[in-house]
Amino acid sequence: MEPLLQVLTRAVRRGGVFLVGMTLLVAGAAMLVLPGPGIAVILLGLVVLSAEFQWAKRVLAWARERAGDLKEQAQSRLPGSNRRPPGGPPNRDRPDQAA
Repeated sequence: MEPLLQVLTRAVRRGGVFLVGMTLLVAGAAMLVLPGPGIAVILLGLVVLSAEFQWAKRVLAWARERAGDLKEQAQSRLPGSNRRPPGGPPNRDRPDQAA
């Protein structure tokens, strides 16, 4: 059985991480409609929460994967790019890429 001090320390740490992470998530959500870097603060809150919670790690992994997908889509739409957006129809607006 673990000493009471170790159990108490773990509970306080977990509670502190939860409090700071949730505060960042709420502040980030508010910044989505108010001036400020809302998405960045939400991601920071998830990073803090992922130190103690598996659900936050899963959400953060999903967000990273989605960001990668969005990056690929944006790069495929840049002028001079020969790639099409994933799953999209052929681009008929540009004569050099018409099929």
